[in-house]
Amino acid sequence: MTGSVALVGAGPGDPDLLTIRALRAIESADVVVHDALVGAGVLDLVPAHVEQIDVGKRPGRGVPQELICTLLVELARQGKRVVRVKGGDPFVFGRGGEEALVLADAGVDFEVVPGITSSVAAPAAAGIPVTHRGVSAGVTVVTGHRRAGEHDVDWRSLARVGTTIVVLMGVSQRATIAAELRAGGLTDDTPVAAIQSATTDNETIWRGRLDALADAPVDSPATIVIGAVAAMDVTAARAFVTSGA
Repeated sequence: MTGSVALVGAGPGDPDLLTIRALRAIESADVVVHDALVGAGVLDLVPAHVEQIDVGKRPGRGVPQELICTLLVELARQGKRVVRVKGGDPFVFGRGGEEALVLADAGVDFEVVPGITSSVAAPAAAGIPVTHRGVSAGVTVVTGHRRAGEHDVDWRSLARVGTTIVVLMGVSQRATIAAELRAGGLTDDTPVAAIQSATTDNETIWRGRLDALADAPVDSPATIVIGAVAAMDVTAARAFVTSGA
């Protein structure tokens, strides 16, 4: 008896930003396997009778990815409808691709339910369009966190691309990121914004300059936006903390 797995993107945190398809998957689940970045409001939508398994990765603690993949396969082989809920989109630094490959190799039926990625939603929540005519013709999304043994991001080359730079999982490396981008040619006064806990009740927005990013009062989870658009606030009604101006 074989069940199935849905790899579901839960969006940036606000349950109102779930897709209808994601909500239907959660409501029909036998078991929900979720990450740490899934908003509490989203988990409140899980029916009371549905088992929840937290496999979130947190600083100093986390379930190895190999064990998560094994868990998904085993639960499906027990005949369960498994819903793997991830913050943002499952294929944007969510390791959804790795899990999909394992499920395919194991012969487990699965589907992918796209979600709104925080790389776009977090800036939008702060009134920042990641592209804007006459300001930025593109956006580069990059992770600030690399596993041991992986090549570091070439920030100096990225500084010369000329697009908006959106950094996910980069808070702990923000000093290095800022230094490398400046070494690559970005000026000290390049606008920067950091949106912490975007779209939740705990959302905070910091705005400043690239030379102030290292000391910015920002904690994880946060999305960092670097480039001219980071100075924009099209909502014109948001309060924010400024630094380094």
